[in-house]
Amino acid sequence: MSGETSRRAHIGPYRLLSRPGGSGGVHRAAGPDGRDVAIRLLPAEAVPDVRRMREVLSPYVVDVLDGEPGPRPYVVSRFVPGRPLAEAVAERGPMSGDALRRMAFGLAKALAAIHRTGLAHGDLGPGTVLVVDDAPVVVDFALTEGAGAEDVRAWAETVTFAATGRLDAPADELPGDLRPLVAAALHADPDARPDAAELAEAASRLDLPAVPGARPSPEAPAAGRPLLEPAARPDGSTAAPSSPERAARPGGAPAEAHEMRVVRGWARLLAAMAVVLGVGVVIMVPVVGLVLTLGAVTLLRVAGTPVESGARGWARAFGRTLVTVPYAAVVAVAVPLGLAAASAVGGKLDSLTACAFGAGAGAAVLWAAPGVSAPRRQLERISCPWRGGRGPSRRRSSGSACCACSRASAP
Repeated sequence: MSGETSRRAHIGPYRLLSRPGGSGGVHRAAGPDGRDVAIRLLPAEAVPDVRRMREVLSPYVVDVLDGEPGPRPYVVSRFVPGRPLAEAVAERGPMSGDALRRMAFGLAKALAAIHRTGLAHGDLGPGTVLVVDDAPVVVDFALTEGAGAEDVRAWAETVTFAATGRLDAPADELPGDLRPLVAAALHADPDARPDAAELAEAASRLDLPAVPGARPSPEAPAAGRPLLEPAARPDGSTAAPSSPERAARPGGAPAEAHEMRVVRGWARLLAAMAVVLGVGVVIMVPVVGLVLTLGAVTLLRVAGTPVESGARGWARAFGRTLVTVPYAAVVAVAVPLGLAAASAVGGKLDSLTACAFGAGAGAAVLWAAPGVSAPRRQLERISCPWRGGRGPSRRRSSGSACCACSRASAP
């Protein structure tokens, strides 16, 4: 891939559309597939680690898609239609209440995702944070390795800016619960600062008052709902909640709402991948594949029934599967007939291949045809990793399982 710019109309295979915001090094462009992307031009001496940048997965960090470490280095990321934090604060004023808490939480989660790959942001600030649906999305990251402690300091300055409109505002201008966390992140000794994961944990429990007259966050909790107060320690870490009831506070939901939407999207994607994989297996080995499909959809229906239903649940699940078999059989017969008719007009398709595709179509009906949604819904529930705060790791585990299954079934 070439990094040369041709008459400033193209950068590599990407066609330039505009230059968003006021950043002279960032262009909006269209990829070869027509997808909107943002291209950041880098200094000639920069050597971006594109492979590791693409491994950063978080709803609070822009997705890196491509890049060129050559003589004209650049990084291609998903185009995010948001506004820089600096502009948002200039127009609407400093943040407060739940909006500020979600900003602090999202920025910490973004840094934690970047640091897990061994990279650092290196330039976190009001100009490299976009506000999308009142949640932060971090851009322009990972041109340095390590230096996580400097990112933590930048987190404190950026959150201070969001709360006051100034990077260097004195601590007494910050909400009371935020002060010890910011102070810990600004500690003169980098080794004494909390890491990004600790910041996220503490920020999720902040109780920040809304300033009268400030624009309320659309997801702010109702008045009187308690939030957990962080117990800051001198070393910047936070104490565990004093009781399970406090740990399960309802006030955490708004901070997690943005991430929850992404998690549900992953669940739908993983479920769709499983269905496609199952249909592919049936096409390759029709008889065995159909038997496995019947067993799988029945077990999924059983998994979706109450445990106390016992044998009745099994019988009900088996009965519902049997009801869908005639539906699947009609489709399984119609598809080969249609393919045979098409091949008679033009083209070649042997009867065994047509029957294999018919079996695959029948399997698709058993999984997810109109009116047959129970197995697919149960797959989404299984794929959804939102259990006890272990979402990202469980999501990665589900994805790894799908990849393993697809490789095992490949011819």
